Amino acid sequence: MSSRKGQREAARVVREQLAREKRRKRTLWTSVAAVVVLVIAGLIGWSVFRSQQSDSFTAPPGANDPGTGIVIGGGPVTIDLYEDYLCPACKQFQDTSGATINQLVSEGKAKVVFHPVAYLNRFSTTEYSSRSSAASGCAAKGGKFKEFTDLLFAKQPAEGSAGLSDDELIDIGAGVGLDKGDFGSCVREGTYRSWTEHVTDEASKAGVTGTPTIKVNGKDVEDRSPQGITAAVAAAGK
Repeated sequence: MSSRKGQREAARVVREQLAREKRRKRTLWTSVAAVVVLVIAGLIGWSVFRSQQSDSFTAPPGANDPGTGIVIGGGPVTIDLYEDYLCPACKQFQDTSGATINQLVSEGKAKVVFHPVAYLNRFSTTEYSSRSSAASGCAAKGGKFKEFTDLLFAKQPAEGSAGLSDDELIDIGAGVGLDKGDFGSCVREGTYRSWTEHVTDEASKAGVTGTPTIKVNGKDVEDRSPQGITAAVAAAGK
């Protein structure tokens, strides 16, 4: 009798162990499924967020089709300039080779796509790179992008400073003939800040890691001198 009772007790223990093991496996698989769902949801959410980011910008007049830069001129060879208004090397490039690029454009040999990126925000206390780039979009809206860009480099503030204030940017715009009311509102409201983010993000995706970066028909130009730029455009135009 006691033997049968012991057998029943042993069977009960085994059943309970099997039941516990079954519950443990069920809980484990439920947890794994939940994690998978969360990962998938996260990936979908990130994809949606990135797509919304890339689409939620307004490019100023004069921008190229993908909205990554302002087009100047209409020559057969394309010069892409990736520059940051706070970048000392960009100012030096403009001082040295800017006139040559202007000449190539005026002679109908090349067009320029100027990409005002904001890589150097960390070198100002007011995100000057983003503010100045967005202001250049406002200048493009008013038809004075090139004139405004030239003056921004001429009046470039020092790295590590606050940069030019919005009032100073607006005064520069007024100095090149922009309507102070419309241009000023555009600057103060940051109308083209999302465009600046788009330009900068797309430049990074294109492998641009520093400024200035100069490309002629998509190829990096290492010799940034007037002679180097002229030679690169001539070779690309053959």
